[in-house]
Amino acid sequence: MPMKITYATMSTDNEEMNRAYEDALESVKPRLGQDHGVAVDGTHRKDRDFFEEVSPIDSGIIVGRYAQAVTQDVDDAVSAARAFAPEWEAWGWERRRDLMLAAADHMDGQLFELAALMSYEIGKNRLESLGDVAETVEFLRYYAGQITEHEGFITPLSSHGPNDANTSVLRPFGVWGVISPFNFPMALAGGPSTGALITGNTVVIKPSNQGALMALEFHRVMLEAGLPKEALHVITGGDEIGDYLAHHPKVDGLTFTGSYPVGMYLYRTVNETRPKPVVCEMGGKNPVVVTSSADLDVATQGIVRGAFGLSGQKCSATSRVYVEEEVYDELIDKLVEAAGSVAVGNPLEQNTFMGPVIDDAAVERFQKAVDEVKNSGGEVLAGGVVLTEGEMAKGSYVAPTVVSAPLDSWVWKEELFVPFVAVTKVKSLEEGIALSNDTDFGLTAGLFSGDETEIDTWFKEIQAGVTYVNRAAGATTGAWPDINPFGGWKGSGTSGTGGGGPWYLRQFLREQSRTLIKN
Repeated sequence: MPMKITYATMSTDNEEMNRAYEDALESVKPRLGQDHGVAVDGTHRKDRDFFEEVSPIDSGIIVGRYAQAVTQDVDDAVSAARAFAPEWEAWGWERRRDLMLAAADHMDGQLFELAALMSYEIGKNRLESLGDVAETVEFLRYYAGQITEHEGFITPLSSHGPNDANTSVLRPFGVWGVISPFNFPMALAGGPSTGALITGNTVVIKPSNQGALMALEFHRVMLEAGLPKEALHVITGGDEIGDYLAHHPKVDGLTFTGSYPVGMYLYRTVNETRPKPVVCEMGGKNPVVVTSSADLDVATQGIVRGAFGLSGQKCSATSRVYVEEEVYDELIDKLVEAAGSVAVGNPLEQNTFMGPVIDDAAVERFQKAVDEVKNSGGEVLAGGVVLTEGEMAKGSYVAPTVVSAPLDSWVWKEELFVPFVAVTKVKSLEEGIALSNDTDFGLTAGLFSGDETEIDTWFKEIQAGVTYVNRAAGATTGAWPDINPFGGWKGSGTSGTGGGGPWYLRQFLREQSRTLIKN
């Protein structure tokens, strides 16, 4: 494929890519609407209650029915993973690395089919879906490169004399739990799982019921590539079964991606009986500052892509915009025009930029935020309506929305996960930074400025883990392995390391200091 797909890809103007994707949309239809069992130790247990997942594009499309795990399924998966963990570690890092590289090639060969399934399941447009699968492939390859670069994290140390040999060896914890969300259903199930697996841990994934198909597809691809069935299990089910997995006494580490309240609950409670790593990547309320020196066309494009990509359902979505008053009116005019020009509709179609939100609950959350703006004395500048025209009546569609609101309104504080961005004027960059930092979150942030001193000041003072300046491809969105490590500060993350970055694998490992005295 001549065109490399990432979240920064700006155009669908690629005939070969479009033809391959559209062929895949047809070829995967027989894979929709199937019953899927809980994947434990290579078996698929279907004698359970089922959750029926419908597509947000059209509620008449059944994506799949997923067996809802019981606690015995979790116990069995964790027991199988624990029993196999010593053998998996004994494989050695080179053999595990080679398997991950083989899995990357295998997944890459199914890129379009997996992306098509994801579009049906989540309502992502083609570039977003292709990017999600391509990012998962890149995680496999990047982490393989990282473990090679660090030579398996085995480091010779100094000695007291010629008769002692000392080594630092980073070793896996054992069984790792991964709780993944709906919005990046392949990358956020596959990325942490790859990090855990390549470092020698065995893994149990609990995906969201909305997005479970892609976690099961990741499991399928990995086993087809040669991963032993005991090394990876997928527990489908609701919040209660995720809670049970997270607190299971024989789970040795946990990665959670989701909301701040749930993440903080897990962070506080999982370690009650014994210390274990709990890596929580939580939400964001991601700010952008636009100064009077900015290129306003670039700023407009970056804000629109950041706020409305994936219908605002990214934890990195652009949510708050602080504009120096000299250029406020001009930027508002440009944002309103651009929001009105966003192509909203069926994400399976080539020219659609923004598809549906995930479900009716998201539509209700959107309407609640719009009502809050009106009731608080703010103004809806663009959008603000639920879309029910034509085919959109079958799904969950809302308009890309730009608002102004008083700074004491909760729309400035709460993560919304809908295509909704609030804009206000500020007197200076310093005021914009202060307001940007006035939040419990610290995931992503953006700046648009043409002044090097402003840029340097902003980088030094902004409190966020992922930062972008003058990025038209997404003011606060679009992280990619080995390019933009993704991890939050403050209430957005607990590990201090970003996924897809050079320090990520370290959190799946614990140090063993080895001293050998030679006779």
